[in-house]
Amino acid sequence: MNFKLRVGLLLCGLLAISVAVPPSLQAQRVLSPTDIQKELVNATETRAKNREKVTELFSSKAAEKALKDAGMDPGQVKTAVATLNDAELAQLAARSDKMREDFAAGKVSNRDLLFIIVGIAVLILIIVAV
Repeated sequence: MNFKLRVGLLLCGLLAISVAVPPSLQAQRVLSPTDIQKELVNATETRAKNREKVTELFSSKAAEKALKDAGMDPGQVKTAVATLNDAELAQLAARSDKMREDFAAGKVSNRDLLFIIVGIAVLILIIVAV
């Protein structure tokens, strides 16, 4: 086979491959191992912060008493928090931040806060059960 024929076949092959690859794959960005590691570290840190925010909600004596009075085990609720996926955890962390802001601003009473904590605990247990 001569050189021109080989180059022609190679170009035809490359053209066929470029047409066969879907545009969605052509547009994807290739990440370096460093970028992937940074993304994993960021995701892990975000998850840890969100988990801490939600777990902190159930750590006060009043919250533990409210959970026990509602027939729930505070330890079980805290353990269930760890099994939530990232999206559920982020959503509950945002709700707990909002609840803290409302409590600090006086929009929510201490009694209402405890009802909300029990409601969130019930929600967590339902999510984990499903």
